[in-house]
Amino acid sequence: MLLDTVVLIVVAGLFAVVAGINDGGALLATGLKLPAIRPMTGIVVLTVLVAAVPLVTHQVALTFVTRLGSYRDPGGQFAMIIAVVSALAVVGVLSAKGRPTSLTLAVVGGLTGAGLGWGLQVSGEWVALVLTFGLAAPFAGGLLAWVLIRVLVATTTARGLWRWHWAGFLLQTLAYAANDAQKMLAVFMIAVGFTGAPVEYTALAAVLFAAGTLYGLPKAGRTLGREIIVSRPPHGVAAELAAGAAVIGCAAAGMPVSMTQAIAGGLIGAGVAQGGGRVRWYAAGKIVAAWLLTLPASGLLGWGLALLVKGFASVRLS
Repeated sequence: MLLDTVVLIVVAGLFAVVAGINDGGALLATGLKLPAIRPMTGIVVLTVLVAAVPLVTHQVALTFVTRLGSYRDPGGQFAMIIAVVSALAVVGVLSAKGRPTSLTLAVVGGLTGAGLGWGLQVSGEWVALVLTFGLAAPFAGGLLAWVLIRVLVATTTARGLWRWHWAGFLLQTLAYAANDAQKMLAVFMIAVGFTGAPVEYTALAAVLFAAGTLYGLPKAGRTLGREIIVSRPPHGVAAELAAGAAVIGCAAAGMPVSMTQAIAGGLIGAGVAQGGGRVRWYAAGKIVAAWLLTLPASGLLGWGLALLVKGFASVRLS
């Protein structure tokens, strides 16, 4: 049992780094065209909030741990290891092919598949509810950004846009810490068996996340800042505000959603508001296709690996 815990803690640390590469850069990328927030300043703010917010609320982490399935039951650590490995494998393959995707969606798929394969109780109702919120988040971000960019362009000066950029970045980062970032905390919760959020674990996850963010920022900046739309500073600010509002609303309901999906939806909504020609629909289509592939791929991989590992363990014990 001790070996299982050590392996899961190592996997949790790796997962936090990959989350930084996949998610952290996306949080900073939308504002790269506005120098109001330097990247290192943004990373420090992001790290502090990712460490601190779970000390106040960790409802989304509990959704991963207890509401999607019985991952605290015997075998839960094995299922979580398999789920995270499956999620990382799918995200890694898609990213290598130039198709960035949602790590949160991959984790939900991996947990569902691994839980079913290991024979744990999986809540179909909660899985369906989480997926419904996950589908709604980018549309909500897009609709809000469609409205917000019109207001920003009509009423905001260049200096005012800088202020809105700070407000949008803080809202977006707070929302991420209260929602999407808690998938990292959930893995540590299964590993060490606590129900709260001790500061040493949230701090460790935040530091590893920051390291991944520093590494992944350049690539995320290209993907979200250039590939989806021909963007100007107001597009990024509108997307920040819209994504932050959409994701923090989901966090209040305890529903894990993807910040990267909400940001992408916000950028597309802001682009459409000023003419659909600003949106690079081919690039957006590739990202949506990756999202659609992520859940079933991680679910099937998690299910297959769980059956394989459980079968091997049964043979060893017989």
